Amino acid sequence: MLEALDSADGHVTAEQVRRAVLARLGSVSVQTIYDILAALTTAGLVRCLETPGHPARFETRVGDNHHHFICRSCGRTIDIDCAVGEAPCLSPRALPRGFEADEAEVTYWGTCSECS
Repeated sequence: MLEALDSADGHVTAEQVRRAVLARLGSVSVQTIYDILAALTTAGLVRCLETPGHPARFETRVGDNHHHFICRSCGRTIDIDCAVGEAPCLSPRALPRGFEADEAEVTYWGTCSECS
């Protein structure tokens, strides 16, 4: 699964991972794909990107605080390096006492070069 994710072009859906694994192994259940993706995400080896109106996408770029741009037309998703400063990139002005932000998740929405 990690090989399939590493060799994928960009952010892939569970179905795209399943097809890549099928091509290599010949057989794998859909439930196995979801179970392993969940385990890899929990272990911090894979990042799951869930956005409204789109299937969950998975990537192996973890450990940094990058963001994403998603095309509203075709759904193409690309990485955007940290917006400003150091992690968590965006510092909330008024967190309640005792709260500490360690990550920011920013999604830019628009139109990719192929769709515009």
